[in-house]
Amino acid sequence: MELEFWGVRGTMPSPGPDKVRYGGHTPCASLRTADGGTLVIDAGTGIKDLGARIMSEASAAGSDSIKVFLLLTHFHLDHIMGLPAFAPLFSPGASITIYAPAEPEATERYLGGLIAGPYFPVALGATPSTKLFKKIVPGLTIAGLHVSTCPLIHPQGSVAYKFEHGGERLVSATDTEHPEKGIDRRLAAFAEGAGHLIYDATFTPEEYAAGRKGWGHSTWLAGTELATAGCIGSLVLSHHSPDHSDDQVDGILEAARERFPRTLAARQGLKLSKG
Repeated sequence: MELEFWGVRGTMPSPGPDKVRYGGHTPCASLRTADGGTLVIDAGTGIKDLGARIMSEASAAGSDSIKVFLLLTHFHLDHIMGLPAFAPLFSPGASITIYAPAEPEATERYLGGLIAGPYFPVALGATPSTKLFKKIVPGLTIAGLHVSTCPLIHPQGSVAYKFEHGGERLVSATDTEHPEKGIDRRLAAFAEGAGHLIYDATFTPEEYAAGRKGWGHSTWLAGTELATAGCIGSLVLSHHSPDHSDDQVDGILEAARERFPRTLAARQGLKLSKG
């Protein structure tokens, strides 16, 4: 099981010369499936580059059959704003199954409101790919991976995803806020023993204390405490603030490693395996 990051910024895309190493795209990650399909977590702006690769690989293989499973954590704009630029959406040979923590009709309505006039020239329903909308339910298996979810502390709601296969376990919790005291015990139990925990590190502890409480995001410090409590293999800080430069993310990573040495900072192109 290998996960690749295509976007690791939160809130808004943030290109610039001081954000080259970690990248400026908003959240998107992918997992290869055993049958040659692609499982995608969120549709931030990073999904554009992923879509280009999927199309290129299909062309090189001489195939027009493309299978994508898109799992949305929630519907905030930074997590869906790249979908209109996802090339498989416009391929007649593509089958895209979209999972979300909402009823299928609601998911189609939310995304249809984004991919439609006056915001986009082509309506979602008019795109030539085959689209199927499903609600995430307990005990789900997608392309050979066991998939489960955990509710997170976030405005309008969000979910963490856990992927399990062949003894490997990976958890992605990109948008969550830690409790006022202690750790999120529900999330710690959900992630316990995971090889990798991808965690929301939008703010520094100082930024969080200076007026960001209740915004639905967390800190590197809360992440290290959660990783310690959950016996996590490695902590992967993500959802970087669009205001943080590469050097600032480096500093956050250094501080986190003093508390939890097995910490990484997510960046575009980073691959996680052997979870």
